[in-house]
Amino acid sequence: MNILLDLFLTFLKIGAFSFGGGYGMISFVREEVLLHSWLSESEFLNIIAVAESTPGPIAVNMATFIGSTQAGILGSICATLGVILPSFIIILLIVAIFKNLLKFAGVQAFLKGIHPVIAGLITATGITLFLSGAFSFKNVYSNVSVDFLSLIILAIIIVTSIAYKKIFKKKPSAILLICISAILGMLLYSL
Repeated sequence: MNILLDLFLTFLKIGAFSFGGGYGMISFVREEVLLHSWLSESEFLNIIAVAESTPGPIAVNMATFIGSTQAGILGSICATLGVILPSFIIILLIVAIFKNLLKFAGVQAFLKGIHPVIAGLITATGITLFLSGAFSFKNVYSNVSVDFLSLIILAIIIVTSIAYKKIFKKKPSAILLICISAILGMLLYSL
């Protein structure tokens, strides 16, 4: 029963103190998951890949999958409720009490001030995921080994994206790129 409470409270904290949506939460989720030793770094990266490729918000998907790995269905429910409850309550308060909230200069200043932090968190998360996936980099003291297959897949995705933009004059669908990555991963890593 203690793990259920830990999952709920951890994801409640993540949901309450994260800004910028699911991508802004990834670094916070990673920190908490590794701190609690719920997943290894590579397991966490796999959870992100699964959460990104399944329908729904990435933060909710991550909470659900992580909760499931720790305590099955009840763990999924506790972690998911924890991560969505703060947003749900905040939105209810905004709708019910603060209908004209965005008209206040202080609120606008707060939102403008938080944008650089959100951009930094998302950028840092992207860099961390790239270094972990392509170079097995965990921290400054870890051994670094290059995953050439991962870099080949990344190069193919970049070339595909650029070619798609040139040919069709629009950005490729994220779903298309995820599917291509998955197929390439299955082919290259099974050889």
